Amino acid sequence: MTSTMEKARPGAGRLTHAPADHPAVAPAKMGVVLANLGTPDGTDYWSMRRYLGEFLSDQRVVDYAKWKWQPLLQLVILSKRPFSSGKAYQSIWNTDRDESPLLTITRAQTERVREQLTARYGDAVEVDFCMRYGNPSTPSVLERLREQGCERIVFFPLYPQYGSPTTATANDQAFRSLMRMKWQPAIRTVPAYFEHPAYVQALANSVRDAYADLDQPPTRLVASYHGVPERYLRDGDPYHCHCQKTTRLLRDALAFPADTVETTFQSQFGPEKWVGPPTVDRVAELARAGHKHIAVISPAFSSDCVETLEEVQQEIRDSFLAAGGEQFTYVPCLNDRDDHIDALVQVLETELAGWL
Repeated sequence: MTSTMEKARPGAGRLTHAPADHPAVAPAKMGVVLANLGTPDGTDYWSMRRYLGEFLSDQRVVDYAKWKWQPLLQLVILSKRPFSSGKAYQSIWNTDRDESPLLTITRAQTERVREQLTARYGDAVEVDFCMRYGNPSTPSVLERLREQGCERIVFFPLYPQYGSPTTATANDQAFRSLMRMKWQPAIRTVPAYFEHPAYVQALANSVRDAYADLDQPPTRLVASYHGVPERYLRDGDPYHCHCQKTTRLLRDALAFPADTVETTFQSQFGPEKWVGPPTVDRVAELARAGHKHIAVISPAFSSDCVETLEEVQQEIRDSFLAAGGEQFTYVPCLNDRDDHIDALVQVLETELAGWL
């Protein structure tokens, strides 16, 4: 096997016939990038402001006219929201690593995917991860892989259901990164995988595992997804439909009666109408209707994050209990479960076909 020194030596590998003074070129490799939403670098005001400024300036996320939105964002929202968002992050922060749980979990997922792909393909594949907002940034990771000799890259947004504010903006950032490169790698983007059998089975397994520890099963399973404005559906974004189908496939995999599993949406903001029903309101309605024990799962999130650890487990739980509910069971995201990692690798192997 060629040593590391030989790989770096001018004229080695693909440069066998190059002159001795030719710059070193690493042997060609395949790159895999797992892309997640993003994370602030800290919970302080300025870290939160930088993160929220990048996130809320993305027109895939808030698509109002810049002349109308940016003054409101810069002068009003970003003067206040970093404080409240910082408190939310503080309540879930991984203090041991001084980072958000999303970063901790995405790194663990990447390490486990890397282990499986290395076992199959050796050092022909480099596996890394990036964030759409915050660090490690998409441009820095793609540039690092290019420097490592990755001439082909599979870019994998970790969103099972396609959404323009999630999947599309992650892909946008990847392609913007390529625009700055003199030598662009070939790139493939991974499509939505919400109906992949291995993903659906992992979701069903996670529900069974959560229920196995309970004396009595919940009378309702609520599948809570991140919300989007209703006009996105009218404009052709398939996210709402993907969410509805995910819930149906999960219900079928569990063999639960149709009326015991339902779809709701969380994280709504702004004045316009969003897809619904809102999770925070629906769980209160269930409590008032006599459902004393419910479970909530978040199938749109591949990793537990502020939307699940703070919003679901605190705000939404409190809404249920305040309305008369007695037991609230949260089904964790798939994170780095064995069956989830297997599902991600299966998706990746489909996209790597013909390249390896």
